[in-house]
Amino acid sequence: MRQKAAILERTALQPGVHRLDDALIDKIAAGEVVERPASVVKELVENALDAGASAIDIAVEAGGAALIRVADDGHGIGVDDLPLAVSRHCTSKLTTAADLAAILTMGFRGEALPSIGAVARLCVSSRASGAADGAEIRVEGGRVQAVEPRGRAPGTTVEVRDLFFATPARLKFMKSERSEVIAVSDIVKRLALSAPAVAFSLTTGGRPMRYPAGTPADRARDVLGPDFAAEAIHLNAEREGVRVSGLLGLPTNGRSNSLHQYAFVNGRVVRDKLIGQALRAGYQDVMSRDRHPMAVLSIDIGPEDVDVNVHPQKADVRFREPNLVRGLIVSAIRKQLAEMAPRTTRAISSAALSAVRVPERPPERMPGFAEPGAAFATARDNGRPAPLRAEPRHAPRFFSPPPAARTAPMAPMPEATDGPDADEAAHFLGAAVAQVHKNYILAQTAEGLVVVDQHAAHERIVYEALKSAAAAGASKAQGLLIPEVVELTPEEVSHLADHAETFGALGLTLEPFGRGAVVVRETPAPLGNFDIAGLVRELADEVAEWGAAEGLETRLNKIAATMACHGSVRSGRRLDHAEMNALLRQIETTPSAAQCNHGRPTFVSLTLHDIEKLFERR
Repeated sequence: MRQKAAILERTALQPGVHRLDDALIDKIAAGEVVERPASVVKELVENALDAGASAIDIAVEAGGAALIRVADDGHGIGVDDLPLAVSRHCTSKLTTAADLAAILTMGFRGEALPSIGAVARLCVSSRASGAADGAEIRVEGGRVQAVEPRGRAPGTTVEVRDLFFATPARLKFMKSERSEVIAVSDIVKRLALSAPAVAFSLTTGGRPMRYPAGTPADRARDVLGPDFAAEAIHLNAEREGVRVSGLLGLPTNGRSNSLHQYAFVNGRVVRDKLIGQALRAGYQDVMSRDRHPMAVLSIDIGPEDVDVNVHPQKADVRFREPNLVRGLIVSAIRKQLAEMAPRTTRAISSAALSAVRVPERPPERMPGFAEPGAAFATARDNGRPAPLRAEPRHAPRFFSPPPAARTAPMAPMPEATDGPDADEAAHFLGAAVAQVHKNYILAQTAEGLVVVDQHAAHERIVYEALKSAAAAGASKAQGLLIPEVVELTPEEVSHLADHAETFGALGLTLEPFGRGAVVVRETPAPLGNFDIAGLVRELADEVAEWGAAEGLETRLNKIAATMACHGSVRSGRRLDHAEMNALLRQIETTPSAAQCNHGRPTFVSLTLHDIEKLFERR
């Protein structure tokens, strides 16, 4: 209340409507453009890209609070243009209002340099291409100084010192130096990915990070690591003048947040909700809801079909036809994921290898055997002759051959077999060798071995079969000899009855049976024998959570996923070799079979090289 009273009192003492002075206007405008050091770096690097730079060097000290320097080899700024370059709404990128409807450059508002100069100490030194000499201009807290000569190579260098010294209140909102450095590194990575043909270098605290000029794949490898580049799924699709291209991470390589999603519209770094939602929708069937895919996504669209003049930071865009863009992204991702061969990320195999505990040294003795020399010591102490070697204590019977066998020659070792059938082993997932703990299938491949989760793998197979049948309108149902009655609450019966037609599209026929029960007359043929009552109760719970906006395809997929979980091979079921091999062959021909409906991997591959490393043979 005291603060509110003070505001009212100050307002009452002020004169009527009046024009703010230019220095105050610049500081207010700077609040929208210069949010933190990372936003300064973004504006300056985008200017360098607009200038046609082939190499951009960035240096940051104290998280950007003490110094931000961006140097480029672009076409530079003429001596006469330097004062205009640090003045508000002065730009070389727009001339008429028509240009605003089709923006082709990163910057266009003419606000970056004057906004930075209003809150910091700014120095711009430049030499235009073809000019004999260079020059520099300084701005401190909004006060522009005279242009002075400065010798340098063609290009521009912008130095920003003492950021926010002119607006101390903003300093209170800066985060720790480490947090600001992370933010700067992230924006440089995004800018580097948007322009792979330009060389980038970033120095923070004396530690350089360099990205040489190259192809988009090279830049993805440098920024996101060699594993991502080696495993990435290439995306390239076009529809009605909109082109989507880039690299997608494997579904089994999901992350806990969306920070590893990089999106660009006509080369501009953006953080658009529509693109993020489209990515989630594209991975909906193959990734858990709490995971986020890795992606480098580039959208090329006519400049007249996208509005980038939404916010001063130019990170948000508006598409003229958002449904077209979203639909293209979703369909392109789903198509690529469905057509790729089943494979999981190497990170899972590496984690599996690191989880194997290898003893630092072999045990000193086997369980059940005496200490070395113990029998000799006992015999010596009792005055009896010592045996030539220590005998095992409580040894199993098979360690003690009968007397006749002790003098017989050792039988030859049996000849090694070829192992699994060669034709089966030649397949991608190899040939089944054994079932472990009645849940995991161990298969031998030409390059190593594979461990398969039989329940997760069969769940994906059944799910895809149900979806395909529903899409083709050919769902097969098997009638129950004795229809099953499932007791529910009246509300649950009502919910299921409302979606009976949707269930029928997948082969599940049910109808109300009084106020508190439903009767199931047919079940989907691919499910075989399963817990019908459990499935119906789970479907009732899920239907109660559906919103009115759920589309038919989404509802069908959710129902199919629940049915597949109930109708797949359960953990704990013993399989013979023929069944295991049949399951492996089905995985190889099923779309998106590298992960189950919940996003978990269905198999882990280990190469022979990986296994040999465990035993120090490499």
